[in-house]
Parts: sequence; structure tokens; C-alpha cells
Amino acid sequence: TCALPILFEERVLVKTITVCTGKLHRVRVTEARLDYEGSITLDPVLMDAAGIMPYQLVHINSMANAVHWETYAIPGKSGSGEVCLNGCPARLFQPGDQVIILSLEQMTREEAIGLKPKVILVDAANRIRSAE
Repeated sequence: TCALPILFEERVLVKTITVCTGKLHRVRVTEARLDYEGSITLDPVLMDAAGIMPYQLVHINSMANAVHWETYAIPGKSGSGEVCLNGCPARLFQPGDQVIILSLEQMTREEAIGLKPKVILVDAANRIRSAE
């Protein structure tokens, strides 16, 4: 018999946790478009301030009805204050609703030590009032 060598690829499993790295606190929904394919359209100024990348998965929590939704963020018009729920969530979030938008990332516990999430507070027109 001929024994063939078995090759194993060395892999290191790294445990990660999901942490909040950015938060848009109590932004107001400006539009809800049921006829769109999905996502949330955000003012790029807000995205940048909270560290949200285009097409990054975000969590949206309604202050009006406690609904929680996950979708990806797409940039809208810069400086517009736009927060538009597209597709299915348009039935759950309405213009004028205040929402909390969280950006999450995977990292090791060691990387998470000392993490300071970007917390962005806005005025009634979704203009940045303060960044913590």
C-alpha cells in the first residue's frame, strides 16, 4: 500500500465579540420609501461622524414603538440630514420618528479594551450638535 501524506492547513481560531463602535442618537426619520429595495439612506456627514461605512450593517431602534431593524447604510446627499428607511422598514418607521442607529464591529476582547464608541447627538434637523 502507498500512504499519501495528509496536509493540514494551520489555522488559528480567533474569538471575537460584537461591539458598538458608533451611535447616531435620536436622529429623526426624514422619509420612509416602501417602493425601494431596502437599506437606510443616511447623510454622509452623519455616517462619517459615527464611523459608519457605506454598505455597513447597522441596527436601527425606534423610540416610538421599540422596533428593532437591521439593514445596510447607503450614503445620501451630504449635509441634508437625511435619514430615509427604504423598503420593508418603511412600514415600521415614519417621518418624524426618533431612532437610534448603531454601528457594530467584530473585534477581539483585547482590541475592545479601551474602545470609545463615537456617540453623535443631533438637533431636530439632524445637524450634529455634539460628538462624544
